[in-house]
Amino acid sequence: MIPEEVLKKLKSGAKVRVWERIKEGDKERQSSFEGLVIARKHGKEAGGTFTVRAVLHEVSVEKIYPINSPTIAKIDILSFPKKVHRSKLYYTRGLSSKQLKEKLSI
Repeated sequence: MIPEEVLKKLKSGAKVRVWERIKEGDKERQSSFEGLVIARKHGKEAGGTFTVRAVLHEVSVEKIYPINSPTIAKIDILSFPKKVHRSKLYYTRGLSSKQLKEKLSI
């Protein structure tokens, strides 16, 4: 379960690191995924999700995480903007990293 103070800061435009539990055979390890939150849907209800976008080795990757997922170990909020004028940042898919930094002033 994600703590309440993290859920308040988990908005579009926030830069986060999501630690997820991965089970391989009988062993379990944690893997991190760091990126920009571009969408948050359905609030805190059972079907609530958030989408994280990152560029890894010049390839864009998006992962959609359920908020109430037991596979999420923890979420680190690295930075979050004071004001974002849109709730969904899908337009960032067409921007370069330099343009993105100027738009969001991260």
